[in-house]
Amino acid sequence: MNLRRVRAIYRKEFLQIRRDPRSLSLGLGIPIILIVLFGYALSLDIEHVPMAIWDQDNTKASVDFILNFKNSKYFKIVGYHDSYKPLQRHIDYGTALMALVIPKDFSRDLYSGREVPVQLILDGSDSNTATIALGYVNSVVYAYNTNIVLQSFNKGVPINPEAIDFRPRVWFNQDFESKNFIVPGLIAIIIMVIAALLTSLTVAREWERGTMEQLISTPVRPLELVLGKFTPYFIIGMIDLVIAVLMGRFVFFVPFRGNIVLLFALSAVFLTGALSLGIFISIATKNQLLASQIAILTSFLPTFLLSGFTYEIFNMPKVVQAITYLVPARYFIVCLRGIYLKGVGLRALWPNAVCLIVFAVITVTLATKKFKKKIL
Repeated sequence: MNLRRVRAIYRKEFLQIRRDPRSLSLGLGIPIILIVLFGYALSLDIEHVPMAIWDQDNTKASVDFILNFKNSKYFKIVGYHDSYKPLQRHIDYGTALMALVIPKDFSRDLYSGREVPVQLILDGSDSNTATIALGYVNSVVYAYNTNIVLQSFNKGVPINPEAIDFRPRVWFNQDFESKNFIVPGLIAIIIMVIAALLTSLTVAREWERGTMEQLISTPVRPLELVLGKFTPYFIIGMIDLVIAVLMGRFVFFVPFRGNIVLLFALSAVFLTGALSLGIFISIATKNQLLASQIAILTSFLPTFLLSGFTYEIFNMPKVVQAITYLVPARYFIVCLRGIYLKGVGLRALWPNAVCLIVFAVITVTLATKKFKKKIL
């Protein structure tokens, strides 16, 4: 690989960006895709909220209380544990939205007429989902209190009308500020916009203007061309990332609890994959309009709708949940919110980081292999 040739392509692309700051139009198929996604794949109702449980009492009374959650369509028990550490791991890794802790004297206090303190640990990273889920829990507790009081009258057992002293504790976003989960997720949207609306036109523009023949006649190699086209947009993407981080911290006052180096490293990996995907689409289509439409359909829309940015993935139909595993932004948004709000490191995020690396390697390889130095 010759760095001088890469630099020449890179400078040429910068000149193209400066001379052609046009906006791209959306295709006619976009409204149809939106209607299908909003009408079928997405729902504003929250169901199957993942919940972890630590039952310190392990009596019939505590099991009956847990059954109220287990038998509800709104909750899904993902594990029973015997300490706080696995509960914290569930919350940190995003495998549970909430954790229920039942004290060891639950049944004794319940049947002696005293209040029973039950703790709920709730992940507030997504304030909208957390608020709705907390409302569901309150409804279950209220129904349980009502039922237990009716039973006490029949048995002649004195039970407090408010038997369960429900004590929720929200982690990561105590005030349910929606901006705290929207701003980190927007970084993924911004990066995908760079890929969908800019790089998808780079090679296609060369074919439409007749300059690709000149590039083919030069000694430039496929990898050098991809890197030369890639570099200007990578710089723009990293500048956008800096702006987003600074605005999130100093304009919207979003808390940043993680490692800034890890944030930029994972963002660079995701940006590499996103830009390479755009270049691959541009090489494959050779038409700017078609390239922009395909890029939006395959990158921007899935990032916005199927990544967990707008709607919870566990609330989607099973078929759509399976499709989300093919959306790279799904893994990147988990990393963003984990670094921003939870302050977790690579130890918790490494599975998502590996998926981002695989995405980047695949798209760079596809873009390089697809470009052929010949006119078909």
